[in-house]
Amino acid sequence: MYPPSRKDFISLTLSDPHCHAYNNGKHRRQSCWRKWKQLSRLQRSLILFLLALLLILGLLSYPSITEQWRGKRAHFNTRLRHTQSLASGPNASLLHRPKLMSESSSNTLINFSLILILCVLRFVVPTGATDRLEAVRKAFRHAWKGYKDHAWGHDELKPISKSFGEWFGLGLTLIDALDTMWIMGLKEEYVEARTWIEKNLTFTKDVDVNLFETTIRVLGGLLSTYHLTGDQLFLDKAKDLGSRLMPAFKTPSKIPFSDVNIGKGTAHPPRWTTDSTLAEVTSIQLEFRELSRLTQDPQYQEVVNEVAKQVHNLPGKHDGLVPMFINTNSGQFTHKGVFTLGARADSYYEYLLKQWIQGGKVEDNLLEDYIQAIEGVKKHLLRQSGPSRLTFVGELSHNRFNPKMDHLVCFLPGTLALGAHNGLPGDHMDLAVQLMETCHQMYKQMETGLSPEIAHFSLQPTDGQDVIVKPADRHNLLRPETVESLFYMFRFTNDTKYRDWGWDILQSFNKYTKVSGGGYTSINNVRDPTNPWPRDKMESFFLGETLKYLYLLFSDDTELLRLDKTRPF
Repeated sequence: MYPPSRKDFISLTLSDPHCHAYNNGKHRRQSCWRKWKQLSRLQRSLILFLLALLLILGLLSYPSITEQWRGKRAHFNTRLRHTQSLASGPNASLLHRPKLMSESSSNTLINFSLILILCVLRFVVPTGATDRLEAVRKAFRHAWKGYKDHAWGHDELKPISKSFGEWFGLGLTLIDALDTMWIMGLKEEYVEARTWIEKNLTFTKDVDVNLFETTIRVLGGLLSTYHLTGDQLFLDKAKDLGSRLMPAFKTPSKIPFSDVNIGKGTAHPPRWTTDSTLAEVTSIQLEFRELSRLTQDPQYQEVVNEVAKQVHNLPGKHDGLVPMFINTNSGQFTHKGVFTLGARADSYYEYLLKQWIQGGKVEDNLLEDYIQAIEGVKKHLLRQSGPSRLTFVGELSHNRFNPKMDHLVCFLPGTLALGAHNGLPGDHMDLAVQLMETCHQMYKQMETGLSPEIAHFSLQPTDGQDVIVKPADRHNLLRPETVESLFYMFRFTNDTKYRDWGWDILQSFNKYTKVSGGGYTSINNVRDPTNPWPRDKMESFFLGETLKYLYLLFSDDTELLRLDKTRPF
């Protein structure tokens, strides 16, 4: 079983609640200066070099200037006196005859220089922002075509076999992708998805669903689309679903069960344990709190706030770091001594910060837990690789360090940057820059240009490579964590390298995961570009998050997602 995906809906609380008009077709005019700043330092240097070369060649094409540079001033003066004598003689008209050979050579030289510059610019200047946006739209349409043709109304597409996979039977991919379609301005696709929801989506079926996955993909998808569109249909569906998830919180400890039967109104833990994953029970707060705000019904916020309160007060933390499991009967941590920012714990840390922002920055317990956790990461989990000194976040198991970093941990650069943007210590941003480079290298050092699910880092300076990938960890699930962090990093720094890194990732997705006929597939081997071994599965978060954050990364329209506003909760 692969670790669960993570997802946030920070846009629920940072967007302008009164912006409901459909206006995503507009494109802001860019100044020449902004376009110039979008180029990398290398690209700007090459362009300046070529312009300087053109100027020099142009100057060299005029003999008078050339001769002065060559020290032939005396010869030039002699020719000038001779010219003056001719001007008063019968051959004066010769002075006005064109110097065909000289001017022809000059024009040829200039034309050659211009052609050279245009040819080089064709390869030096990257695809423009508008072209990159259209490339993401094209990727979405291709993925959507596969889903529509072979998995319409079902949870997930199997693009290789042209079939579908069912998890809960709630149309996960369709709902997860709603806000992405709206943001991209894909009105036709959005309308057909909305029609399916209005006519076909029901939560009365006798089916067990996972509380966490249903909250982040379905409840979150409905709420975020309501915020973008103002369409009451989505809020009504969200309220219906939210009420059906509430039985999960009826436990002795008030720590929720992992599974709920939304038709019967019953809940239970997994068959093999009474534990819940810590990330799952602490990563549903944003959606439930927002549902309370929109419906003016406090019950949703009350149950998730109680979970956060209990986790805040629990013993067993290690300088802010938390174990991966919590028992639904006792309400206590289990499997103590193992600390990670990867699967089963990752989004606990992320949601601490985002809840604090969502609530208007007044909930001190959330901020205290977040800052203490980051200090714990720096103290216990942060290391540098031997060969290239890449900063990475490892794991701790009973005081033994393991240089293992899940791709899921790549949420951290963006989260640190978001915190620094909201007034937290400046060294958080310094760490964000370092970790973003590491996540980039997890892609760059693979033969396909795609990151493995799990990477190990060499601590020996004599080793030839930083990133080591075990055979069982070589798969790529089309995850969004890195591109989400790239979006935050570009938005806060305006450094175009983050856009370039995102563009490289999109091109690798297109080269190694795109399926002819429609859809993208996760792959089993990022180290084999000739046979990456497709897994025949397109996760809903590829449309719901990965492509959405790539689009936001390349867009200059900051109104699509405002990061400088908070709404008191």
